[in-house]
Amino acid sequence: MAFGKSIRNLWRLEPDCIFLNHGSFGACPIAVLEKQQQWRSQLERQPVRFMGQELPVLLRAAAADLAEFVGATGQDLVFVENATAGVNAVVRSLQFSPGDQIVVTNHTYGAVRKTLEFIGDRVGIRPIEAVVPFPIERPEQVIEAIAGVISSSTKLLVVDHITSATALILPVIELVKLAREHKIPTLIDGAHAPGMIDLDLQAIGADWYVGNCHKWLCAPKGCGFLWTNPNSPFPQLTDQIHPTVISHGYGSGYVAEFDWVGTRDPSAWLAVSEAIKFQRSLDQMTSQAKSIKQRNHNLVIWAVDYLNQAWQQSPNAPTEMLGSMATIALPTMPISAVELNDRLWQEYQIEVPVMPFADRLWLRISAQAYNQESEYKLLAQAIQTIAASFGAA
Repeated sequence: MAFGKSIRNLWRLEPDCIFLNHGSFGACPIAVLEKQQQWRSQLERQPVRFMGQELPVLLRAAAADLAEFVGATGQDLVFVENATAGVNAVVRSLQFSPGDQIVVTNHTYGAVRKTLEFIGDRVGIRPIEAVVPFPIERPEQVIEAIAGVISSSTKLLVVDHITSATALILPVIELVKLAREHKIPTLIDGAHAPGMIDLDLQAIGADWYVGNCHKWLCAPKGCGFLWTNPNSPFPQLTDQIHPTVISHGYGSGYVAEFDWVGTRDPSAWLAVSEAIKFQRSLDQMTSQAKSIKQRNHNLVIWAVDYLNQAWQQSPNAPTEMLGSMATIALPTMPISAVELNDRLWQEYQIEVPVMPFADRLWLRISAQAYNQESEYKLLAQAIQTIAASFGAA
């Protein structure tokens, strides 16, 4: 079956827009939204019974489905609203002292960086930044950069699985091994990974892994998870992780604490099983590619080559470091990121993020099942027209 516009009616996206920004907030399919509404209706028919008796069992069933999808077991996985909430739960549960160091990279997501700054302000420490080059030629450069800043004072390594601004898949298995050699626990921010790439959390082996399901897995907004490694060599740390909101579950164990932090809408988490079902249905539609992940990767690699040629730019990363997103250098123009983003939408109805990084502007494209080659060609023409309006090449 063909993808692109032929299946766009499975989503509620505006019909006339060119949506090349699945990476920011995802886009939830109609079938998954309808399942979420069914859960909300079931809750409201008898709220006391649902919250008190049904929800604990339903949450664990949904966690088991998600855990199987990401290569884990359900008792080690809990739901959070998003990856940033998961990061907060971990780092705000740990104890740091003046002189301790938390290692990040220059590609670390802004909200995670702010969280670490908050922790640092409370105890008088600052994150130590490993400078990973971009453009990048090989994954080993990531390992070299992080190895170069680790010291005896490093108490935690926080690293993206897939970076936000630069869309790079980082070699997390090797980074976890590096940290283990130095007896440093690791927290992986996998905000973009579930649904974009195949995951095996137990094989990665980080001490904690957080992810979003509302992005590439196409679950409803507010569906994220935190996985804590049951085989971590730092049980004294993993045993002390608590949700950022302490409620009745405190003292009852990891799962109980996270599963109940007070009244909230659990429908996004319960609908994650439907999102997994939807992605597997897309897998079955693919022919030449083995999965929808591979199909989207193939499309984004084609788009990278096409746009680089159109704008006379060079590749920024090897294909092995790209999934279903890529960040591409833009022609030099006297325009801000916000202004360019606005022009692309207002004049061409193209939704795509313009990223300021390393003192220049980049454009991050996404490829999802509803995208097709013609949309990237229209993007290429739009940028060329805007650049020409400034007299740029």
